[in-house]
Amino acid sequence: MHLLSFLEASMDNIHEGINIIDLQGRIVYTNPAYRSFVGMEKDELLGRLIVDIRPGAKLPEVVASGRPLLHVVRKEEEEIYFVNMYPIYREGIVIGGISVVTFKADAYNFRSELEEYERRSKEILEHLNRRSGAKYTFEHIIALSPKSLMVKQLAERLASTDATIFLESESGTGKELYAQAIHNASPRASAPFIAINCANFQESMLESELFGYAEGSFTGAKKGGKIGLFEAADGGTLFLDEISEMDISLQSKLLRVLQERRIRPVGGIDEVEVDVRIISASNADLEEYIEAGTFRKDLYYRLSALPIRIPPLRERLEDIPPLCEVILSEISQSIKRPITIDKEALEALQYHHWPGNVRELRNVLEFCAYVSESGNIRLLDLPENFHRTIAPSSQNTLAERVRAFEKQEIESLIKKHGDSLESKKKIAQELGISLATLYVKLNK
Repeated sequence: MHLLSFLEASMDNIHEGINIIDLQGRIVYTNPAYRSFVGMEKDELLGRLIVDIRPGAKLPEVVASGRPLLHVVRKEEEEIYFVNMYPIYREGIVIGGISVVTFKADAYNFRSELEEYERRSKEILEHLNRRSGAKYTFEHIIALSPKSLMVKQLAERLASTDATIFLESESGTGKELYAQAIHNASPRASAPFIAINCANFQESMLESELFGYAEGSFTGAKKGGKIGLFEAADGGTLFLDEISEMDISLQSKLLRVLQERRIRPVGGIDEVEVDVRIISASNADLEEYIEAGTFRKDLYYRLSALPIRIPPLRERLEDIPPLCEVILSEISQSIKRPITIDKEALEALQYHHWPGNVRELRNVLEFCAYVSESGNIRLLDLPENFHRTIAPSSQNTLAERVRAFEKQEIESLIKKHGDSLESKKKIAQELGISLATLYVKLNK
């Protein structure tokens, strides 16, 4: 059953009254309990402004502010009821609101009934927000190699805390996948998850995106101003990707937000309290940025108190077969024909250096899926650079395969770090071998 159909069927069958409005305050959904409460039929409600039906309705205010309104007590005639109202987000922007009504007279034990009603309300909101927020969990993270399994277990332990987390890794390793999984395993799972890539914005634009702006603060500013991502993510998680590319003057403002938990919109006077968990990420070496004077040391220490280093794909080759299985399954569904890979091609993938990591693996498999006529990816279907990779064959002994792989690894690192003596010393140290051993392996 489609998710929206499932949610509608679920809400139709609960006793609390459910009412959902869009950004303009028009009713887009009501369940039978709510229609019974207001004494109107479905076709009388849908498409109408909520204020025309209930002049004192507070739900439009919730939509306008982007903040929930909880435990509102109302009384009509002899009927006492309680309302919780929440904004609904899509990609960090409020698109509507939902109210959930429960009645005191219906509760056998009011306190326990209210707790259950709160749980249901949050569950509904979580489903609605997850459609456009954090959809990945730790179940989506493939970790069979000892190194990647250890990292996944660490992330699972830290997820239950409310601490700031720093994800450090190369591009294409799945940092946002980890960020979403951490959010969904945290106490903030029912609240918004919002991601932003700091490299995609100039300084002034990024500041207004993060903190919002007041009306008239600059040319082109929207009437009434705009809330920023910190406010939109209130109660939830804000993922700051490529934090290394944030302008240093904006870094000081971010540091103050982390310390004070308050923001000031661009051009605004009043400060706004925010409760947001920060997960940041970088594929650059921030310590080098600090030395270069482009990243604040105090902000680095604040962000990286709990670092998680996601290993690149070349350090977890055991994960390649299950990753291929999952990716090929997704590709098969997308192109509507089964795609598999044979043993020789799969082994060739495990000999590649993977500078682009999992993103590169996905691109390679998508390429092969289209060029393979049979639907079974063979070695010849792989891109040309894979044909030069030394893969297992009857002509290569195990020792020869190991030597070829070691030489390929060293040559890749030389290409990355340089061919100078100092670079080779650094490479040898990284590989845990002496400089003399490096030269021996390179010249075999």
